[in-house]
Amino acid sequence: MAGCRYFVCPVEFNNDLNSFQVDCEPSELFQLQDYALPALLSSLTGWSTVKLYPFQIHSIALSSFASIVGPFGGFFASGFKRAFKIKDFANTIPGHGGIMDRFDCQYIMATFVNVYIASFIRGPNPHKVIQQLMALRADQQLHIFNALKTHLIEKGLLPALEQVMA
Repeated sequence: MAGCRYFVCPVEFNNDLNSFQVDCEPSELFQLQDYALPALLSSLTGWSTVKLYPFQIHSIALSSFASIVGPFGGFFASGFKRAFKIKDFANTIPGHGGIMDRFDCQYIMATFVNVYIASFIRGPNPHKVIQQLMALRADQQLHIFNALKTHLIEKGLLPALEQVMA
């Protein structure tokens, strides 16, 4: 499914064509990559590498959490209700009672997925960094500029001042 752009690209409305378009360059999460297998697995399978989408590796982490920790959401909710002397969540959300009690696992999974995406999947956004830099005071912007300039000169991406003057 990762090979189908419909599942990996955001749907956008095209005003010129008056239709929805699903066309993008898939992110690195949805591009096949070679991964080296550990020696033990390599000796068992006879393969030295395996081709996987990085998304598949993340899905293993998410599904492991869901199957190991998720079911304990009921215990967490039970302790929470006992601490606050709540019989069930029917008083909080009238008319739902037992149905809402079944969503305890969903609350834990939603929190975990949000933290996981923010920590491991979503990378820095250059546009957001620029916006945050523009919100700083002028002296703070100059400090960051000088630090970045020094860093880029050390990496050889910018010529040193002596080279520019010559």
